[in-house]
Amino acid sequence: MVLRRAFHPVGLAVALFFFAQSMTPSLLPRVWYLQGVATGISVATGYGLGCLVAWILRRCGVQPRWSATTRRYGWWVLAAVAVVVIPAFLVLGSWWQQIVRELVGLERLERLLYLPVLPVAVVVALVLIALARVLRFGVVWLSAFSARFMPDGVAKVAAIVVVVVLLVVVFDHGLYRGILSVAESSAAASDHGTADGVNRPDAPERSGSPDSFEDWDTLGREGRTFVAGGPTADEIADATGEPALTPIRAYVGKESADTVAEGAEKVVAELDRTGAFDRSVVAVVTTTGRGWVNENVAGALEFVSGGDSAIAAMQYSFLPSPLAFLADRETPEDAGRALFDAVYERWDDLPEDTRPKLVVFGESLGSYGGQAAFASGDAIVELTDGALLVGTPNFAEPWGRIAEGRDEGSFERLPVVDGGRNIRFASVPDDADLPAEWEFPRVVFWQHASDPITWWSFDLILHKPDWLREPLGPDVDPGMRWIPFVTFWQVTLDMVFSAEVPDGHGHSYGVDAVDLWADILPPPGWSSDDTIRVQEALSGRSQNADLQATAE
Repeated sequence: MVLRRAFHPVGLAVALFFFAQSMTPSLLPRVWYLQGVATGISVATGYGLGCLVAWILRRCGVQPRWSATTRRYGWWVLAAVAVVVIPAFLVLGSWWQQIVRELVGLERLERLLYLPVLPVAVVVALVLIALARVLRFGVVWLSAFSARFMPDGVAKVAAIVVVVVLLVVVFDHGLYRGILSVAESSAAASDHGTADGVNRPDAPERSGSPDSFEDWDTLGREGRTFVAGGPTADEIADATGEPALTPIRAYVGKESADTVAEGAEKVVAELDRTGAFDRSVVAVVTTTGRGWVNENVAGALEFVSGGDSAIAAMQYSFLPSPLAFLADRETPEDAGRALFDAVYERWDDLPEDTRPKLVVFGESLGSYGGQAAFASGDAIVELTDGALLVGTPNFAEPWGRIAEGRDEGSFERLPVVDGGRNIRFASVPDDADLPAEWEFPRVVFWQHASDPITWWSFDLILHKPDWLREPLGPDVDPGMRWIPFVTFWQVTLDMVFSAEVPDGHGHSYGVDAVDLWADILPPPGWSSDDTIRVQEALSGRSQNADLQATAE
């Protein structure tokens, strides 16, 4: 039988267990092909672990000598279990996915669409196992060859070292750098384009306008979208019922500066040109990789401040956040520090009684980079008048230290820090309402319980995090469990479409930003009715932009 000769029974048994576990729910619904990839990787991992355990036992002298009849029965039992487990968990997996879709506000899909998961998983698992065997063959061959010239033990170690070094060199200098080079070239070319419906602004309050120091063509695709967007003074006045100003949006593209320090200085020059430091609020935002700013968060600030605001931002990469994270974790931090330090230095030179409120915000890689300007949560409180940090990646600091130092009894997904005196965490705005008085300045870390960007970590491979030990969030399937290796790959694949879910779930952060800015910078006389009107206005602007883009 080919299966018996080609695969180890212990490896297959563990692989079957990992197959079943990979079908269990995680943070977000997965399309069938991503589930197939997650399952295939899990099956290959399980097979490898099973073979490793069998090898260790053999090295320890444990070598059961089963009769041919016993081995045959063992294979039949394994086959019978597989015949039951595989279809059962395919059905259960499709059912669990429907539940997860409902929890995040998505419509159910036809469960038959889940059938291709099995062939995709088989292909992925076989490819990975084949690659592992090629590497093992390389080690064995090189070890046998080297044994002609050195002791056997030394030859084996040397063979392993050589294969690992070659693997690293091929991956890092070949595949990894090659893919990134192609991706960066493609992203740089795409950055010269302009999104449908985006036109050069005429208002002097915007970078890229005729009055601006920054040329429209240098702002980058996301920068052009940012400065051309946002609410007008009339839209703000209609929503709030109060007179409003045209918000200032200062932006510098990557093409305009050779270094992030130079870019930051150019942003400050734009702030000075537009009279930003005469406004009531100046916000420093660190963008995502290619310069994107969440319009809901930016627009919400502008509505809440009556347009009496200025937002400072700059682009530091051509790559989208996932690739920017893989290619370079330092530049987002350098950009975050450079921009805040430059704005803060200019702000600090002003007479104290004339300074606007200085706030910071950023989402995802922008939150990670922006936090680099601060050594601790206390530093954010000391140096700013408020902050809204959104969808923070798990590797960001000081976010990690703040969460780790949370008050006893509070959850990792919603830490309470120092009773919530200045810093609070929220998945929905009501989470920020704690019994203790909320002192100024106010800092909010906005993170959804179902956001894989926030909860993904290499630690998931072998370590069960606190957020999976505690009661799960309301939009996470209570059946989610931590399984070594498997959960890591599930959450990894959850990240792919984490922003393609309705606002309030995953990595999609919407008009709830209005509530949070109203908490951080409460306008006089602001009411819940004001919040609702502004949210409706923001939602309407987003829908109109989508319709315009579709029509064009």
